[in-house]
Formats: sequence, structure tokens, C-alpha cells
Amino acid sequence: MKPVPVIPAPGQESVWDYPRPPRLERSPKRVQIWLGGVQIADTTDAYRVLETSHPPGYYLPPHAFLPGVLHAAPGSSVCEWKGRASYWSLSAGGKTVPGAAWSYERPTAPFADIAGYVALYAGRVDRVTLDGETVTPQPGDFYGGWITSEVVGPFKGIPGSWGW
Repeated sequence: MKPVPVIPAPGQESVWDYPRPPRLERSPKRVQIWLGGVQIADTTDAYRVLETSHPPGYYLPPHAFLPGVLHAAPGSSVCEWKGRASYWSLSAGGKTVPGAAWSYERPTAPFADIAGYVALYAGRVDRVTLDGETVTPQPGDFYGGWITSEVVGPFKGIPGSWGW
């Protein structure tokens, strides 16, 4: 099934206008994250990765997280564009979520600016906001994009999208 892109309204972006290979850009938006009832991260120093059919993935500097929240987790994976990812567990407010976040310690050259920055699955924490708007997690268990009212799809991860 070939996807039919949603036409963006003024002020929106279509994920079908994002490039492949993906592009890295700074984001001026305020990112806030809560876990276990505790605000664990707050920054305006994030990057976003834009890739065709995916809502943006956001990468935060490690200093945006409260001390003691990030714990190295077992495993790794490889992204054809960014390189080898390391995984992180998140702990706060008596709650621990294994493998909820990842980073690229030595990313490929086009993504060098996110070395050590941390991305996370929005659906594995209590809440994520971008400039005060609550984020909806990208569909599926594999992808880590964040959906807001500023992006339209359809988004990779919905049923039938594996071959897109």
C-alpha cells in the first residue's frame, strides 16, 4: 500500500517533505520530560532528526537530565545513517524503565553534533512536552519520533508501513 501524504496546513510540516538520508537540525523548542511524577529533563538545547515518513526524533544533551536518571543499559543497535547506538535506562520517582533511551557516542560525520546526546521513546515515560504541547509517541515499538500538532503524516510505524 502506497501512503497518501496529508497536506499540511499553514504552520505544519509534512513528514513526507523530510529528506532521506535524514537531516540534523537544532531545535529552539523547550523539551520537558517526566517519569515517576518527577520532571527528569528540561532544555532548549536539543537537536531534531528529520527523516522521510518519520515524525522528528529529538536528542537532548546529557546535562539536561537530572543527575542519576540515566543508567547504561545492555545492548546496542546500528542505524544506517547515524551509526552504533548505546541504550539507557531511566530512573526517577521510584520508577525504572529499561532501555527507554539511546545515544550515539561516536556517530557518523553528518550527525557528529549529537555525540553523547540522548533520545528517548516518549511512550515509555509519563509525559514529554515540546513548548508545552504534550507529545504523542510515534506508532510502533521500534521508532522514537515525537508527534505534535505541527507535523502531519501518515507516519512510519502504523500497520502496513514496514515496507515504506
